[in-house]
Amino acid sequence: MLKAVVFDMDGVLYDTESMSVRVWKELQKELDLPGDMDEIHKSCVGVNLNDGHVILKRWFGEDFDCDGFFAKARAHMLRLQEEEGLSLMKGVREILDYLKEHRIPTAICSSTQVPTILEHLRDTDMEQYFDRIIGGNMVEHSKPKPDIYLKACEALGLSPEECIGVEDSPNGIRSCSAAGLFTVMVPDLIEPTEEILGLCDLVQEDLLELLEFVKTNVSV
Repeated sequence: MLKAVVFDMDGVLYDTESMSVRVWKELQKELDLPGDMDEIHKSCVGVNLNDGHVILKRWFGEDFDCDGFFAKARAHMLRLQEEEGLSLMKGVREILDYLKEHRIPTAICSSTQVPTILEHLRDTDMEQYFDRIIGGNMVEHSKPKPDIYLKACEALGLSPEECIGVEDSPNGIRSCSAAGLFTVMVPDLIEPTEEILGLCDLVQEDLLELLEFVKTNVSV
């Protein structure tokens, strides 16, 4: 019996992934970095800072200043968010209102660090919707490892088999599936491969479509 819903944040709740790609391409020009930045960014979607360092060094060399890169990326993101605002993905308010009204437990499970998650929630008046928040700084290795989803289920006091995990990225799907949750993909920028589809229990176009599934498959 499904009893809770655990959400990734970027690309699931907030339309931030396209903004992030723009920022990384700005930095590529600014720092004169080689490679296909779409592919480089895609390889880092869903991972935390520790694992992001490993990936960037693989692309740019062991001497690459990962801390400097991520600090610049965050500064650019903050500037864009101040200029353009933080947009919600389709169906976010509707599904969260339903879950709150029916007292269905919820959590955020994101590779983003907790302070940034809290900033986003405050800026969009969404703090009241989530019972637990698990960020990438709370585990050594985030997605695609299962640790962060296991931690989210533990925080909710439920087994993974009792929870839906909602993801948009391949790394997130790998993490959610490996942890044993009912794995739902709502694709954003990255379309699922055959491998990723094989790890999904359900693929939905948006959160409005997922809401209809929740209404008939999650206990209230």
